[in-house]
Amino acid sequence: MGRLDNKVALISGGNSGIGRATVEVFAREGAKVFLVSRRAEANQEVVDKVSAAGGIVAAGAFDLSEAEQCRAAVDACLAEYGRIDVLVNSAGIADKHKPVNRCDEDWYDHVVKIDQYSTYWMCKYVLEDMEKRGEGSIVNISSIGSQGVAGIAYSAAKAAVNAMTKNIACYYAATGIRCNAVAPGPTPTALNTPDKIATFDEFAGVCARHMDQSLPEAQAEDQALAALFFASDDSKAVTAQILYVDHGTTLY
Repeated sequence: MGRLDNKVALISGGNSGIGRATVEVFAREGAKVFLVSRRAEANQEVVDKVSAAGGIVAAGAFDLSEAEQCRAAVDACLAEYGRIDVLVNSAGIADKHKPVNRCDEDWYDHVVKIDQYSTYWMCKYVLEDMEKRGEGSIVNISSIGSQGVAGIAYSAAKAAVNAMTKNIACYYAATGIRCNAVAPGPTPTALNTPDKIATFDEFAGVCARHMDQSLPEAQAEDQALAALFFASDDSKAVTAQILYVDHGTTLY
């Protein structure tokens, strides 16, 4: 038996990076997965791969920086499977490590819309279904950047994700609904390839001095396995936790 047998999981940002790894791990563990992301072609690539491996997966193309698109994504999952047992909020972008004095309002708003507001909206709309059934698990993908060691917009957005995680967990603590977060450390994904990092502000170097660069990097699947713990009944007594998956990076 899989650890997510008979569960329906809605995963945002599910066509790349940590989100894609989470789709693959959850499907392997028996979940019926609905992935949402903007790019339909990339979504279909994941659907084809996971389906070929025997997983149950469907997808929808939605721009999660808009509230109505988040609502539509939730409705699409409900139309496909009838309920949502697990929500993983993995949609996000990097902010190129722009410090406060080099981050204009348009860029700040763009990052926060995707990295913070999409989590807020997805939680808000999914909870409507979870509340009716009195059960569910929400897993937010945060970051060690929530401690301030990233650009101003990303740091603020991920700190807000941590706060929302604890707030939701507090409100629903007496119910069967849990909310936790995984906070990845350095993890190779399409967001931080060498060519992308080359576009980052020089402030990235300042941030890097706060971390021991000799430590190994976690992989996307490591983050997905942490999300699996929170999604499964293995963590049925766990809520309001922020789990740092970073090989101890944040200890330095």
